[in-house]
Amino acid sequence: MTSHLLEEALKKVPTQQALVNIVSKRVRQLNQGERPLVDAGFRTGFADIALQEIIEGKLTLIYPATDAVTED
Repeated sequence: MTSHLLEEALKKVPTQQALVNIVSKRVRQLNQGERPLVDAGFRTGFADIALQEIIEGKLTLIYPATDAVTED
């Protein structure tokens, strides 16, 4: 994983833990045959591809909507 990509991706994602989760899920998808959303070099690792996708805005973090729970 390239450190400058990591630093740039952290500017797009609110926490380091969220970034780890996004990258790991995307790496699993790429390992299963999903195509990269960015142009990647021949020897570019899947983690670097995932980070580049985040930097370019191709991957984003969306928090699920939470409904207020009311007690009767």
